[in-house]
Amino acid sequence: MISLKMVTPSHISVLLQEVIEALQVQPGGHYIDCTLGGGGHAAAILEHSSPSGRLLGIDADPEALTITRTRLRAYNGSTLLVNENFANLQVICIKYDFLPVHGILLDLGLSSLQLNSPSRGFSFQHDGPLDMRFSPNQEIAAADIINTSSESELAHLIKTYGEERYSRRIAHHIVEKRPLKSTLQLARVIEQAIGGRRGRIHTATRTFQALRIAVNHELEHLELALRQAVNLLVPEGRLVVISYHSLEDRIVKQFMRRETKGCLCPPDTPTCVCGHAASLRLVRRKVITPSPSEVKRNPRSHSAKLRVAERIVIQDEQYEMAEKLCCSVPIKANGWRRPATLKKLREWLDYEPVGISSHLG
Repeated sequence: MISLKMVTPSHISVLLQEVIEALQVQPGGHYIDCTLGGGGHAAAILEHSSPSGRLLGIDADPEALTITRTRLRAYNGSTLLVNENFANLQVICIKYDFLPVHGILLDLGLSSLQLNSPSRGFSFQHDGPLDMRFSPNQEIAAADIINTSSESELAHLIKTYGEERYSRRIAHHIVEKRPLKSTLQLARVIEQAIGGRRGRIHTATRTFQALRIAVNHELEHLELALRQAVNLLVPEGRLVVISYHSLEDRIVKQFMRRETKGCLCPPDTPTCVCGHAASLRLVRRKVITPSPSEVKRNPRSHSAKLRVAERIVIQDEQYEMAEKLCCSVPIKANGWRRPATLKKLREWLDYEPVGISSHLG
């Protein structure tokens, strides 16, 4: 295992200032960093929300939490760090009594801490096991998929999650050469299948992306987290998402656009039967990308896209949302009591939304 001291300095937070501005971080606010990583965004949020702000930091990777806990030591009284997957966002907030929420950040990229650790198997720049799990508690690693899937299953996975035009050729070569155990073995097989570097990215990049997404169920978890984030935000609260490839960005873009609309019924439907109500307002229609100077300083940021939306809610929906939120969380014998939680949620929803300062604290 690579030492923490070796990887900590290499982490650079992407679009740091843009994130703080998009979240509209203010003193006393309650914010969630769903992908804590190296803690750069979290530290900036805590700095701008001090002295009475609070941060809930979530990461499925226990190594990231170990590093970030040290980095955020000065804010111990203001931080709650949880080793969990953001797909369980609502459960986490209820369990740890982290309500209300004024801003939620999802930075969907791999951290440098993960990429620079050979034992994690995320990168073909280092030789390591074909792992790619965010959490060691996950049962399926990349090697399991590579060595047990059929050729057609591999081709479909690489095509769907990697958008790789040579997916069938790559899958055929993998099946011929397996079992494969290391990242460099897999990278060499891909090179043999379709040749060396083409353009800016290595030929193995898309296949590694596809495997990582499949191992960690990234797209499914993203869709779950987005819906929960909207339910948790107070009116005027901000949802900020940084994506790094087209599959993620497409999900975020379509979700935000859909949630800005009311009725979603087909145009020829005489009356609305879907019952959908707008829950978001796009703060900026144009995606935010890193400046040339940031890309030069941190080349890994070149594909980053930031999208931001603001929570809106009409008064009649607030109690229904509180009821739905409570009912959606599993009740544990020694956990929170549903009636008490419902009462608390109704209390913080029952206010006049005249600006974020009116409901901080």
